[in-house]
Amino acid sequence: MSRTAHGALPDLALPDLSGRRALVTGASDGVGLRIATRLAGAGAEVLLPVRNPRKGEAAVERIRARHPAARLVLHELDLASLTSVAALGTTLTAEGEPIHLLVNNAGVMTPPERQVTADGFELQLGTNHLGHVALTAHLLPLLRAGRARVTTQSSIAARRGTIFWDDPNAERRYDGRRSYAQSKLACALFGLELARRSAAAGWGVTSNVSHPGVAPTSLLAARPEVGRAGDTRDVRVIRRLSERGLLVGTAESAALPALLAVASPEARDGGFYGPGWPGHLGGPPGPQRPWASLRRADDAARLWALSEELTGVSFA
Repeated sequence: MSRTAHGALPDLALPDLSGRRALVTGASDGVGLRIATRLAGAGAEVLLPVRNPRKGEAAVERIRARHPAARLVLHELDLASLTSVAALGTTLTAEGEPIHLLVNNAGVMTPPERQVTADGFELQLGTNHLGHVALTAHLLPLLRAGRARVTTQSSIAARRGTIFWDDPNAERRYDGRRSYAQSKLACALFGLELARRSAAAGWGVTSNVSHPGVAPTSLLAARPEVGRAGDTRDVRVIRRLSERGLLVGTAESAALPALLAVASPEARDGGFYGPGWPGHLGGPPGPQRPWASLRRADDAARLWALSEELTGVSFA
């Protein structure tokens, strides 16, 4: 570990990833862009599936500005459309190149009004969780061929999250924060269940979970596409704290737990990784004891079955 210019925030040394192929969702900005940049700088070929091609091209330019020799491939992907997810799976399967690292990172956060995906799912559940479940299932042959490591990005919101089994799509009651916490808890349960099922079935895929803590990214900023015209009060406070090095991290430090989880030889199958300061809002990345909400294997198995049913995919 070494200290960054921020003062108290660490960096993470990555191994040589030459010859490895990585796919990072949500890599056009925020934490995902930082993850993709670091993986490319370590020598990996990085696939960037993006919803907005213009933002994707800008991300490629930013990565190449730091790493001119970076090997980057843009693809189209809208995680809020199962048709789009299947199309990317078909394209990559036809190419036949193994995938060695997968970071399920993309997400949306707390639209003020309930919105739905192209398939009718509540937007956060559909994008953050179900889209990644479907993507991982479509890519499973390539992940098995690469004996891949899959890291699924959760959130500190999942610590108090609940799966609303009788109303997962918030059709009867919508609360943005509640639905966001559910979606990120679902992400974590999926990542841990994937580790169990791969070990039991001999898929050769390892899986773990990370969370970024709290950082001033675009998730809580102005997002007209989700009905948020201006920055939230929360993100303004987070920015001030981050600038002062208090409690929370930066976009750079928030990427470190996922990088540790997906690329470090020290990360383990079924592990859980996040920032290490008190409260786990920021600080150096490392292993953490899973929150009580993540230790419910029965919930994880039940969610797996529900997710296969909703998405129409199967890992069998």
